[in-house]
Amino acid sequence: MKKILFVICLLAIFSLEAQTNDDLECTSIYLIRHAEKDRTDKRNSNPHLNTLGIERSLRWKSFFKYVKFDEFYSTNYYRTLETIKPIAEDRAIQIYNPSSINYDEFILKNKGKTILVVGHSNTIPTFANMLLKHEVYQDIEDTNNSNLYVINVCDNSEILNTLYFVK
Repeated sequence: MKKILFVICLLAIFSLEAQTNDDLECTSIYLIRHAEKDRTDKRNSNPHLNTLGIERSLRWKSFFKYVKFDEFYSTNYYRTLETIKPIAEDRAIQIYNPSSINYDEFILKNKGKTILVVGHSNTIPTFANMLLKHEVYQDIEDTNNSNLYVINVCDNSEILNTLYFVK
């Protein structure tokens, strides 16, 4: 049943992207939080992924198998980079700083592209809200590493989808 729901959600994303891209020039932005991190050392502010996180990063790779990303963005932390690298494979990953990004410039720079952004429980909802220019999303629960946010910006109008996946 979970696989069927997964496939239905995936098809909905692709059909929405196909419809919007046929009619308008759209920028498609996929946003995810990093996968599960190693929490054994509470003092470590830059931990690597744990075993579950590595498995999730590979599931994300499989999930995004048919999405042709033009750009990849990640914060400069082991956990975010280790989440995005299997998806990006050998392609360049652009490092961004959530506290200094100009979201209007981000949209202009990436107009018409398909982008994956990996961040954190507090930065991904903020990133989505700033793109939408209004608050829609709250911070992600610390134990939740499975949300996917999809925002299509088409000629200054937004279409958004939020998908939640069980662990």
